[in-house]
Amino acid sequence: MTDYVKRKELLLGVASKINDCTRCPLNETRTNAVPGEGSIETPIMFVGEAPGADEDSSGRPFVGKAGQLFTKILESVKLDRKAVYITNVVKCRPPKNRVPSREEQNACSGYLLSQIAIIKPKVIVTLGATALSYFINDEKMKMTEVRGRLFDWTGGIKIFVMFHPSYLLRYASREPGSPKSLTWEDIQKIRKIYDQLNEGKEISI
Repeated sequence: MTDYVKRKELLLGVASKINDCTRCPLNETRTNAVPGEGSIETPIMFVGEAPGADEDSSGRPFVGKAGQLFTKILESVKLDRKAVYITNVVKCRPPKNRVPSREEQNACSGYLLSQIAIIKPKVIVTLGATALSYFINDEKMKMTEVRGRLFDWTGGIKIFVMFHPSYLLRYASREPGSPKSLTWEDIQKIRKIYDQLNEGKEISI
């Protein structure tokens, strides 16, 4: 068995456990759990907050309005969804799309950490404040101040901070300094990081 096949099987095993999970009450209201999808050989992993209604219905991450915008953001720098790995901190939809509680995040934490251990990304891109606070629990951090920056995390992994695409849906402006214009800057950095890592180079943005 090759390393790739072994890791693929391990990831499918995690997904199976997520689909059968009853660790927190969210399992009682979900239609589908949403483990995540994408390449297991990618150097970059995107982590959002939790599934919404469309994700709960389909079992796939980032497929609703925010997800469609996220796909366009990736495509703007010629990054295919299949070339990266996409998941959430919490794998089941919180009722009415509320922010998942710390207890719910903790209940799901083992799954996310297992996915990270199997995929071994060099960079984890946090989408939104909930994902950022999961990895870097610092109440002084403000999304508007730290987005576009890299932070050190466990095992030599870097955290790169981006706005959640649902946040961008609230702001139509593309003027300099607007959330959308800043996200355009950030995704260009991600593309540069992706290329550097695939070429075996040090990250330089």
